[in-house]
Amino acid sequence: MAAVVNGKWFETAMLVIDMQNDFILPGGPMHVAGGQAIVPTVIRAVSVARKRGISVIWVVREHDPFGRDVEVFRRHLYVNGKGPIVKGTKGAELVEGLILVEGEYKLVKTRFSAFFDTNLNSLLQSFGIKSLVVVGVQTPNCIRQTTFDAVASNFHPVTVIVDATAAATPEVHAANILDMQNIGVLTPTLSECMYEEKPPQGFIQTGTCYSFSYRYITCLFFMVKLTKMNSINIF
Repeated sequence: MAAVVNGKWFETAMLVIDMQNDFILPGGPMHVAGGQAIVPTVIRAVSVARKRGISVIWVVREHDPFGRDVEVFRRHLYVNGKGPIVKGTKGAELVEGLILVEGEYKLVKTRFSAFFDTNLNSLLQSFGIKSLVVVGVQTPNCIRQTTFDAVASNFHPVTVIVDATAAATPEVHAANILDMQNIGVLTPTLSECMYEEKPPQGFIQTGTCYSFSYRYITCLFFMVKLTKMNSINIF
């Protein structure tokens, strides 16, 4: 169960999604182009979560060697028992620098959403969790679907750390972040999310994180042309 640290982080869990070799390392069969760049930020996010007493849940894909539990559109990748993110293979392991420690939970999924056909909802309820922080890859697929399902399941607030998540391109990342903002998801950077002192002007405290007001974030997104963005971190 999430511990109380200065009364701030009770009832919060962090979902670390798909930070596995086959997704993160260049040349991997499921490589997410922006994944490797966020590894240091995800490492830092996990470290901060542990210090705050936030429950860390490692959400991973682990598939049957012949792809019998994978989506139909991906089954062609599993030929002769050799496919990506197969249980027990190097590709399914967490990327270097991320380590599951004693007391943390590993949740295996076979679809985009961490809630689909898993025990995540009941697990979070048993932990007394009410709010979620999400990091990992990739934004339009597993991050987005998990986040939408979290909102639909009435977890609040739901926070996606914008510089600890990634997609194939900054433009895809930005577009999906905007969609998540539009359903009430908070999207701070890690530094904003873990702000401890009095926040600077323009910030509000919402649940587990400090973030800019929703109106200000929306204005920023409409002021910036997505096609010219080099990074989503525009705060």
